[in-house]
Amino acid sequence: MIASSEKGPLERLLSVISDVRPGESQGALLLTLDLALLLGAYYLLKTVRESLILAESGAEVKAYSSAAQAIVLLGVVPLYGWIATHLNRNRLIRWTTLFFASNLIVFYFIGRAGFREGVVYYIWVGIFNVFIVAQLWAFAADLFTEEQGKRLFPLLGIGASVGAVGGAWAAGKLIGPVGPYNLMLVSAFALGVCALLSRLASYVVTKRQGETEKQKNTEPLGSAGGFQLILSDPYLRLIAILTVLLNIVIGSGDFIFGKLLVAHANEVVGTAANLMTARKAYIGAFYANYYGWINLVSFLIQSFLVSRIFKRIGIRASLFVLPALSLATFLSILAYPVLGVVRILKIGENSANYSLQNTVRQALLLPTSREAKYKANAAIDTFCVRLGDVLQAAVIFVGSTLHFDVRAFSAVSLVMTIVWIFVAVRLYQQPEHSNRTPQFREPSGRPAILRGAVSPVSEGPAQ
Repeated sequence: MIASSEKGPLERLLSVISDVRPGESQGALLLTLDLALLLGAYYLLKTVRESLILAESGAEVKAYSSAAQAIVLLGVVPLYGWIATHLNRNRLIRWTTLFFASNLIVFYFIGRAGFREGVVYYIWVGIFNVFIVAQLWAFAADLFTEEQGKRLFPLLGIGASVGAVGGAWAAGKLIGPVGPYNLMLVSAFALGVCALLSRLASYVVTKRQGETEKQKNTEPLGSAGGFQLILSDPYLRLIAILTVLLNIVIGSGDFIFGKLLVAHANEVVGTAANLMTARKAYIGAFYANYYGWINLVSFLIQSFLVSRIFKRIGIRASLFVLPALSLATFLSILAYPVLGVVRILKIGENSANYSLQNTVRQALLLPTSREAKYKANAAIDTFCVRLGDVLQAAVIFVGSTLHFDVRAFSAVSLVMTIVWIFVAVRLYQQPEHSNRTPQFREPSGRPAILRGAVSPVSEGPAQ
């Protein structure tokens, strides 16, 4: 099918955000809407998660449940890899999405029956979030060519940003009158619509791109698992290490910000026991304003800067924007730990993380094999993210045991940021086509070449 060589009104409108070429608008918009609806459903479920676990079990159990997610993922990631090997991409997306939707219906009936499901549901939501979002980004990376992904991913990122903001807003409005369990059903319905949108996007894009792309709809993935792919490829290993370090540094910065805010609230409101309610209200209002600014700035960066940054300096050079902001934050805390200054820097840092860095992380997988896009990406965006959270909690535990102040915590985080930059440099220096085909041995002893990988010699599709 030959697309028109001229941009239509919709392509011209979308080109304000990103360079959308003729014939690309429908597929890109379907995936953008898909991501928006998916993130909106997640934020509904996230709000339900907080209400259930805190009401049923308390904050301590919540912290332990976060660590349990990483342990559970050690088993879930290989299981997902096995499933991906036996299903083509359309069935993989459809059935995993509908599987999670069916889980919500089960949670609905168990909760309405009066059973305490807060801990199990908390772990489930943490796994659902990272798996289902990573899978949809992998699906987009598989549908589009590398060149298309570099141009269109910033547009898809806007869908994720809008969905996150809209879902958080809707959750605040609905959880009171509707209740937590009914929000599960709303989200289950949204996931069903997401499965439909993914199928439509696949049809639109493959119809335009021809028989080669249509073949991918029915072609299953190779047998290598996500962890196996990461361990066999230096490029994927560096992405995994970078993801772990990023979560340690960002989480540590959030912790330091929280400590500064608590100290500030004690100064403004007072520390007397009878002022506890007033302190909670002050901190809550401060965070509401803080998150509001993060959402706004994140949306502006995603809408007007990400595609232009990609075009000007490239995807890999964009890796250094976020750690540069983190360096500025921790150096500021070391020099002069003032809440107002740290607040501005953290708004910039978190906004860049949710917009630019998130898009960069997904775009880094564009030149890799199909197996890496689905399986390795799932392992990185699930296990590595949660491992970073666990290690960040360990840093805080050790530092608190040793009675670190905010400057000491900042010094440790500064060192971790420098390591993060070193890993980014190594990743930047990797060959352009670093998805070298791992040589896995079949039972017969012959090497098994992964389908869809790029040959290091020809730098073209494997024959």
